[in-house]
Amino acid sequence: MGMCLPCLGGSGNDLSPTTDRETRRRQLAEQRQKETTSRGVKNPQAVERNKKNKEMEKQEMRPSPPGGGGLKVG
Repeated sequence: MGMCLPCLGGSGNDLSPTTDRETRRRQLAEQRQKETTSRGVKNPQAVERNKKNKEMEKQEMRPSPPGGGGLKVG
């Protein structure tokens, strides 16, 4: 006989409303993907900040198109 209440040693997931299988599979897949990407990373927020900073630097380093927005000398 299984226990269904968390206070009796059962899991709390037994009390949650049932979801269809596809939704549950999608949620588990997303959770696994997050765990995989953050494996070995102590501070995921810092990694995201560094990635954004590098992207901003790349955009700043791109040369402007010729003849666009420059001052006319005359």
